[in-house]
Parts: sequence; C-alpha cells; structure tokens
Amino acid sequence: MTDGQPGPPSRLAGTDAEADAKDARLLRRVRWRLALWSGGATLIVLLALGLAIWVTVRDSLASGGIAEARARAAAVAEYIEAGGGAATAPLAITMTGRGSSTYAFLAFPEDGAGEAKMFGAENFAAPVPPDQVAVGRAFGSGLDIEELTVAGAPWRIVTERRSFGDGIPYAIQVFQDRAAEQRALDTLALVLVGGVILALVGAMIVGAFYAGRALVPIRQSLADRRLALLRQREFAADASHELRTPLTVVRSSVEYLRSHADAPVREVGPALDDIEAEVTHLSALVDDLLLLARADSGALDLSLQPVELGDLAAEAAAAQMMPAAGRDVAVRIDPEPVMVSGDPLRLRQLVTILVDNAIRHSPPGGAVDVNVRRDRDHGVLTVLDQGPGIAPEDLPRVFDRFWRASGETAGGAGLGLAIAAAIVGRHGGRIEVANRPEGGAAFTVQLPAAEAAPSLG
Repeated sequence: MTDGQPGPPSRLAGTDAEADAKDARLLRRVRWRLALWSGGATLIVLLALGLAIWVTVRDSLASGGIAEARARAAAVAEYIEAGGGAATAPLAITMTGRGSSTYAFLAFPEDGAGEAKMFGAENFAAPVPPDQVAVGRAFGSGLDIEELTVAGAPWRIVTERRSFGDGIPYAIQVFQDRAAEQRALDTLALVLVGGVILALVGAMIVGAFYAGRALVPIRQSLADRRLALLRQREFAADASHELRTPLTVVRSSVEYLRSHADAPVREVGPALDDIEAEVTHLSALVDDLLLLARADSGALDLSLQPVELGDLAAEAAAAQMMPAAGRDVAVRIDPEPVMVSGDPLRLRQLVTILVDNAIRHSPPGGAVDVNVRRDRDHGVLTVLDQGPGIAPEDLPRVFDRFWRASGETAGGAGLGLAIAAAIVGRHGGRIEVANRPEGGAAFTVQLPAAEAAPSLG
C-alpha cells in the first residue's frame, strides 16, 4: 500500500554499526578528557588553596609560639633584673606553658673573648642542651630564632639579648616544645589532603556527567550527519534504479530506429510512442526529484496567500473523478469552508497525490472520501479509501522515498507520498496515516488556519 521517501530501514539500520562504534569510542575519549581537564583544573586550584591555608596556619602558629616564648623571656628578665644584677641571677629556669615545658637559660659574654658562656647549664637537666651558636648570634643581632628536632621531638629556640641596670649584657635562651603545634599542622595537612582527594573525585564525576550532557548535541549531530549521508547514498542508488528502466526503453527504441532508418514513420511509430512515453516519465521523475531536493535544502519556495481549503480540495478531487471511474471507484467530496494560508499550486498537488493514491488502492466498486473540516486553529483534510489498508510494520515507512509495500503492483516511482509530506512540512502542518477500523487507510493533513498560520516563503 502506498508509495514514499528515502531508502528502506533494512538498509539504513545496522549499515553503519562500525561507524557508530567508532563515534561512540571517540565521544567516550572526549568525555573522559573533559573530565580529566575538569579534575586537573580543580586539583590545581585546591592544591593552591590548601597550600595557602597550611602556610597561613603554620605562620600563625609560629608567630603565636614566638610571641609566647618572648613573653616568657621578658618575664624571666623582669624577675632576674629585679633581683639586683648578674651576681644574683639564676642560671636556669624551668616553666610550663601550652601543655608542654618551656626552658630558659642565661648566658653572659666572656671578657674580651667575643663569645658567650652558658652558666650552670651543665648542672641543669633539660631535654634540649643550650645552643652556644644561637647565643652568639643573639649577642650580635639582638634576637635569634631557630627550629630543630631533638630525639624526634620538635623544638623552637628563641634567644634574646638583654642587659642589667649596671650595663652588663646577657642573653636569655628559651626552649619551647613544639609538639602540640606540629600535631595541629599534621592534622591540618591530613584534612586538606583528604579534602583535596574527595573534591577531586567529585569534580571528575561531575565533570564526566556534565561532559556527557554537553556531548549529547554533538552525538546527535554525528548521528544525523551519518544518517543524512546514508540517505543520500540510498537516494542516489534508488534514483539511478528508477532512471535506468525508462532509459533502457529509450535506448532500445533508438537502436530499433537506427536499424530501421529507411522504414516509413508509420512502421516505426510504436518505437516513437515508447520514446515519448518514457521521456514524459523521465521528466515527471526529474521534476519530483528536484522538488524533494529543494524541500530538503529549504529552497522550496511557496507563494503563500489565503486559500479556501474546502473549495481547493473539491476542485482537485473532482479532477480525479474520471480516472477513478475508469477503475470503477467513486470519489465522494464533503468539504467545509476553512481558510488556510498556503500555496494554491502546492496544496492542489497535495490533494491530487492523496486522492490518486487512494484511488489506486481502492477495489472496484469502492469509494474514496475527501473531507475538509476545521479543528480549532487548523484546517483538516482527510482522504479515506476502502483498500486493504497498510501492514502495521509498514506504517512508519509510508512517507519514505522510493518505498513500495511488498506485493505492490508496478507503477510510480514511490515518490508521491514523500512529496506530499514535504509540501505539508513546508506549510508548517502535519500529515499522518492510520488504518481504519472498517478497513482501508486514512490520510489526515493538518494545516494552520489563516489567522494562525506561520509566515513562510
């Protein structure tokens, strides 16, 4: 039943399975590259942020520790200077603070030696011995700060130069246990590393998801392009097949005429008739192909104007009554007045195609009904036949080009309904086909009414 648009799905489906798989692999690679780029950018930002946080906290803890050590040194200086001078100064002092011990030693420069002497240090049991080199630096610069590890424990040494009221210089060296400070930094580093890893994994998952979403239009574009190329190949192959038969007849007739060059025209008349018939066939076929090509490229020009669809359908259907009578088929017309915006020539062609298709598939003694109604913002044209209907599996292919149902009698190139669909599409309408419960097929065309029609040209 019916004729139609590009090549059979049996050739379209599965033909480019290898190309599909190749595109899928390409898109997967692109998707994961985008996800890796997203994760890499996130990693760089998080590392920079984490490092900045760690350095800031480290410097803050160090500044706090140094300030506390210097405060302890000031307290020691106040204590020993209030005692009367170097003769009464204690040699070593033990304090506690911040949950760990803090030790302080006093140092005095040796006369004329340029070096410092740590008095009493040998008799004082402290985890960290006095640092003579740091004392020397403090006598020169006034303040020396050093961090070191002793027996696996972190310490900070703050050495500060002072002087008694009688002008005798001395240095206070404070040893500060940094264990709590280091634990805080280690904990912070662990939290930052864990956060970076979790954020990186999350960023890659989110990046992969959004990359997949972003690639959907590209995937669809690739599929559409491949389908378009495949349809072009099918179209070319089918067109070549349709053109071959009339060309073969023309070639045979020409050869016949050559072989009977001296024969009177009346004797070679059948050959001339064959040539004329096939040239007419070829001209019609080429016109149909050009119309479809223009529709595909959007170059099918329409001369839009208000059209009375009921009158136009009645005139076009009436023109088919004589061919229908030759097949013993009645054409019944029931139009209602509906104004649509359309091209009269193309709409007449649309009605002619649908009515001719219905006549060809109606049995002798049957009837074709052509109705026009208004449905809200649309004019609705229906063409009903009493033929055998359409096989359910063939319904999606009715408007395919060069398609004919199995068992279809020869005749026609299978382009009529494809042209009808193209005309309806250019008018901003919709065409559908369905089987009637009582038998036969029903073609329904919806066209925007004149006041609601789109502006096309």
